[in-house]
Amino acid sequence: MSTLAALLLAGAAFGWAVHARWLHRRLTTARHDPLTGLWTRDAFTRRARRLLRDPRAVVVLADVDHFKQINDTHGHAAGDVLLATVAARLAHSTGPGGVVGRLGGDEFAAVLIDRDGTAADQLHTLARILARPVDNAPDVHTTVSLGWVRAVDHRGEDLSALLRRADEAMYAAKRSSRGGPRRARLGKILGSVAGRRPGRRGAA
Repeated sequence: MSTLAALLLAGAAFGWAVHARWLHRRLTTARHDPLTGLWTRDAFTRRARRLLRDPRAVVVLADVDHFKQINDTHGHAAGDVLLATVAARLAHSTGPGGVVGRLGGDEFAAVLIDRDGTAADQLHTLARILARPVDNAPDVHTTVSLGWVRAVDHRGEDLSALLRRADEAMYAAKRSSRGGPRRARLGKILGSVAGRRPGRRGAA
């Protein structure tokens, strides 16, 4: 092979390597929410489905209470700080064996593995942590409603069905005067939440 041909091949290989690194960065960025750093909905879904193979899996939904009011009172920048703080606390509490994603707006989802049967206690602790004021913005704080469901209680149901159950439990927690995380009821599949989503942001 001539020197020129070798140089051309080397240049082509270098160009492809640069392109591959650029493409990898683009794909990684697309899989993460730019504000919170959490997985986006599609990326979360893929990882959550794998975790649901474990019967100890617990599906959690979290929604920031009064988020519209916070934006209106303190501004969108403050709202962004609150969302980023909630995301970081969720990720820390879920641990390295779980997965957390931002589904959109002020709604988050997680799947964790309940290895020692203490999910209920963990989620009550998490609720208290999420209600703490934001460290660098002490005036910006709220509660976060949590709904959760054990995969083992609803064998054969996929991620979408479990998320619907957790969603109903979460909004029951919002309506409850006692507050705190709410576990999805056992038994029949809960009714569809279709038609109830519009206008519920920031309510309760």
